[in-house]
Amino acid sequence: MAKYSDIKGFTVQTLSSDTAASQAEGGSWAAGGSLNTGRGDIAGAGSQTAALGFGGNTPGNPKSAANENYNGTAWTEVNDLNQGRSGLFSFGTTTAAIAGGGLTYPFTPTDFSTADNESWNGTSWTEVNNLNTSRGSGAAASAGTSTAGLVFGGAYVPGPSYSAVANVESWNGTSYTETTDLNTARAFTMGGAGIQTAALAFAGTPPTTLKTESWNGSAWTELANLNTVGEGRTGSGSLYTAALAMGGSTPAPALTGNTENWDGTSWTEVSDLGTARKNVGVAGSNVANLAFGGNTPSITTAAEEFTAPSIFSKITEGQLYFNSTTNTFKETISDVPGATWASGGSLNTARDQLAAAGIQTASLAFGGNAPPGNQAITESYDGSSWTEVSDLNAARRKLGGSGLYTSALAFGGQGSSTNMGETESYNGSTWTEVADLNTARKQISGTGSSNTNAIGSGGVNPGPVTGITETWDGSSWTEVADLNTARQNGAMAGTSTAAIMAGGATPSLIDNNELWNGSSWTEVGDMNTARAYLSGAGESTDALVFGGQEPSRTGKTEIWNGTSWTELNDMSTARDAASGDGANTLAAICQGGATPSVTAATEEWTASLANKTITTS
Repeated sequence: MAKYSDIKGFTVQTLSSDTAASQAEGGSWAAGGSLNTGRGDIAGAGSQTAALGFGGNTPGNPKSAANENYNGTAWTEVNDLNQGRSGLFSFGTTTAAIAGGGLTYPFTPTDFSTADNESWNGTSWTEVNNLNTSRGSGAAASAGTSTAGLVFGGAYVPGPSYSAVANVESWNGTSYTETTDLNTARAFTMGGAGIQTAALAFAGTPPTTLKTESWNGSAWTELANLNTVGEGRTGSGSLYTAALAMGGSTPAPALTGNTENWDGTSWTEVSDLGTARKNVGVAGSNVANLAFGGNTPSITTAAEEFTAPSIFSKITEGQLYFNSTTNTFKETISDVPGATWASGGSLNTARDQLAAAGIQTASLAFGGNAPPGNQAITESYDGSSWTEVSDLNAARRKLGGSGLYTSALAFGGQGSSTNMGETESYNGSTWTEVADLNTARKQISGTGSSNTNAIGSGGVNPGPVTGITETWDGSSWTEVADLNTARQNGAMAGTSTAAIMAGGATPSLIDNNELWNGSSWTEVGDMNTARAYLSGAGESTDALVFGGQEPSRTGKTEIWNGTSWTELNDMSTARDAASGDGANTLAAICQGGATPSVTAATEEWTASLANKTITTS
């Protein structure tokens, strides 16, 4: 006889822990054995269970020569360095390590950097050939060998002032050879991972940077940025495709325990350090790491071990399971309310009042204002960096845009002295002038799915704010029903037959929103914050708006679920007159704008998968 569960039921997997996107994302920090001598800006070598910690700043900031060996449980004092110093370049193992460069006097304006280099044989330190450039507080990569290392960045301190350097040197076991510089000079403090011919450099100051660079043995390439900026961030990893970054101050004096995992493409936040700190010593990989010492803000002896499970269940959207440890049912969904903004690659030309088309990883930004005037510049984004492509035929700002990065439309705007009706179509390589708007205007809003499907609404022509709406069919514009509330500088999302218009100015700032169904506009629920010069992404029933002027510049982000608006996480940088796009509320992008000066900064909005507890009420 058939069971009811066989007919109507389904299997729910039982797991002892939540699913995770990667091994590292399932990891967590736990207390390890404490150092005998607390130090900040301490160097490390080895692994989580067999590490060395040497040099650093002790209370009062005298440089230390102390050296300790960790066996996975406790630290033992072993023979000191020949010269006390902090911010050393370090790599190798507990029986064969290198301690290069560093800073030699108490941390004051008269600090000095050194090129001295010492080699550890498991028993004692021996002076060997120096670095070519004196410096300290940089980073290194070697994946556990003392005869093939790479050191990069750091601070050169010849006297009362210092400068961050981009110098890179390769160690062959006998001497250092200068090689290709980093793209961005940095120091105080930065992270490194990988090996001599395949390395990763990240974080650093000044100014505090999120930048990540990858080394292929001959050149450095900029990759996706860290999510959290911080002075005194450190990190390590055995592979250039697998690293951890941890700690720092955000900004000083506020400390963080933030930890991020690098998977070869992007950084993802994982379990935080138990104790927020900066300038920690590190050893190990992205799945078995040791962090020790540092500033909390006082110098600490505390050590922590990051351990990721050797076996884990892969996170999958839509998955249902029972967590037997927490005794809860879980569902895996895209967590839009928990989504955050993170820095992306900067535009080549800083500007505001520009337009955009595309999605987060394949976007187009065109036109705008970059003093002293209007721009025709067009840039294409591949998810990490912007590349200049063919310019618009007509330089303009305050224009509308729609479509994809290979099939875009630019229309309206302000030329050198007049409002414009000119429309240009982009085919992935060039812009072509096509039919004009019926009503020339600036400060127009637009959206659409391609260069053959678009809607443009609102704006100014030449004086009063208008509610004029026009739709584009690939060859001409047709006037359709006006907005109920005339406005300028609103945000639009959707298509030519299903769109939303959010906010804007009448010229007073408004929170009013209207939905377009292909024939008429209907007023719907208001935004939480009235504003203009904002950007939008998504669909008419699932939209995101961000930034703007209220009247001060804002980074506020709101999501529309088809019925109401909810405030979510703000952008890192408040801005207005930026451009933004994205196919949905899971992934969007905002670039350029005014802060108040024109900016090239790009931010990416990403909603990750999350395991949510299923509750009943």
